[in-house]
Amino acid sequence: MKIGSYMRPHEAGEVSWTRFRAGLGLLALVLVLGTTGYVVLGLPWLDALYQTVITISTVGYRELGTFSTRYEVFTILLILFGTGTGLYTLGVLIDTMFEARVTGHFRRRRMRRRIDRLKGHVVLCGFGQVGEAICEEMTRSGKQVVIVDRLLPDRADGSSGIPMVQGDATDDAVLHRAGLERARTLVLALDSDVDNLFVALTARSINPEIFIVARANHRAAIGKLQQAGADRVVNPHQIGGAHMAALVAQPEVVEFLDVVMRDGEFEVRMAHFEVAPGSRLAGRALGEAGIRHRTGSTILAIRRGETFLTNPDRQMVLEPGDIIIALGTEDHLRQLQADTTGA
Repeated sequence: MKIGSYMRPHEAGEVSWTRFRAGLGLLALVLVLGTTGYVVLGLPWLDALYQTVITISTVGYRELGTFSTRYEVFTILLILFGTGTGLYTLGVLIDTMFEARVTGHFRRRRMRRRIDRLKGHVVLCGFGQVGEAICEEMTRSGKQVVIVDRLLPDRADGSSGIPMVQGDATDDAVLHRAGLERARTLVLALDSDVDNLFVALTARSINPEIFIVARANHRAAIGKLQQAGADRVVNPHQIGGAHMAALVAQPEVVEFLDVVMRDGEFEVRMAHFEVAPGSRLAGRALGEAGIRHRTGSTILAIRRGETFLTNPDRQMVLEPGDIIIALGTEDHLRQLQADTTGA
């Protein structure tokens, strides 16, 4: 789902501006035809243009040229068509400006109500190339996203189902408008490390439990962002370089992981689940739990605290709080999720 393609301008506003452009085109055509007609009637080009303008605008300055029946008939027709076209264009302009103001007001109110109903959503600060890629991946995985950026695209009318808040993310009021106090995750994809650092500090004070993923444009900013409260810090340049190097060294492995994680070409995918206290897996060894036989999922690794235990053996006992990273189909992973939550 590409945001750049599926978010379109407000249809009514687009039609109105099209009518205004059509009116300007007709007015220019009348001006050209009027000038040409007066030239045919014997006026020089500049005098013909002058006569056309004062006739269309109904200013009423002195007439130029020698009056004749043809001259008078042509002037009458020019007044009728020219004045009508001018009034039509002016009316469409006023209507469009009023409609845009009213439509924008109601659209903002409707967007505010939608955001106020959200809970446990993702707030994405920054909608540049990195932010747009992040939003595309999150919406594909079914996450509810609210975008915050200083300059939102013309397509930010909410027709895509993604609410947007225009404003400076370093402003507390803007973060509150995005529902940060009710959000589960904050993604900082701003171009400035200083802004990301400031928003991380602010967000941690507004919502102490929120999970923060921050972008770092320079390595020196990684530690500072972590100290400011970011749970994960990503350097897109470093990760992009490592990904390209991996494509050179192990292209098939990297492409397989890309397909499994993002493209959805295969039925299998990877997911992670936390072992909840009281679930059927808590306190049981992997062999005893029979995860592969029961759910069909393959356990790739277990995260315990800050340590990843890859290819765990059958004797490993699962503890509450362990994170299981598994590979399987949608049905397999759904069953594994039920086992980890006790549902």
